[in-house]
Amino acid sequence: MYTLYHHPFCPHSRFVRLVLGEYGLDLRLVEERAWERREAFLVLNPAGTTPVLSVDGMPAVPGVGVIAEFMDETCGLDAGDRRLMPTSPAERIEVRRLMDWFNTKFFEEASNLLVTERIYKRFMNEEDGGGPPATDVIRAAKTNVRYHLAYIGWLAQRRNFLAGDRLTYADLAAAAHLSAIDYLGDVPWIEDDAAKAWYARVKSRPSFRPLLSDWLAGVPASRTYVDLDF
Repeated sequence: MYTLYHHPFCPHSRFVRLVLGEYGLDLRLVEERAWERREAFLVLNPAGTTPVLSVDGMPAVPGVGVIAEFMDETCGLDAGDRRLMPTSPAERIEVRRLMDWFNTKFFEEASNLLVTERIYKRFMNEEDGGGPPATDVIRAAKTNVRYHLAYIGWLAQRRNFLAGDRLTYADLAAAAHLSAIDYLGDVPWIEDDAAKAWYARVKSRPSFRPLLSDWLAGVPASRTYVDLDF
């Protein structure tokens, strides 16, 4: 049994949900508001961040990078052609490079800023950093989304998928971050047809359906969020 401590709009958590969906694994979701620093959660991950994966008979697996490596080690070999990490060293380097690009650079420059300002802060106490969204932070993050989207489009024009010929962790990482901010309507799809076409392909996969069912009271999803032909 796999249990994921997550927040529905945490981009890193969404990446893990996509990975387990691609591998066809049943997943129990436990919503975690990491900013509350719940003691039992800190026992699982002293860093106090989502996601954390709990697997029967194993220590807790904390953090998006550790979870990705764990899933490849435990499920990748049995997945055959559906393995999300290539076998050759050169291809693995490229997948890891792009995973780091999206899970670190895109996260820090865009997705985490937008999700924090527009979603998390709604539920935080003032002492935890809650309050009205910072418009200057949102404006800067939305500007950053544009150049990340252009980079995705550049990759999509040259490859079948972002890291090569087939779907990998790189695609799921990029799609997870985009999905969180697409819910908010903060992805300017009109600016890059190649990125839009690539995202539509990934978004149409069965693993994506649970993400498209997520919703937040008081914050309606954008028009493009659930539309597979947007």
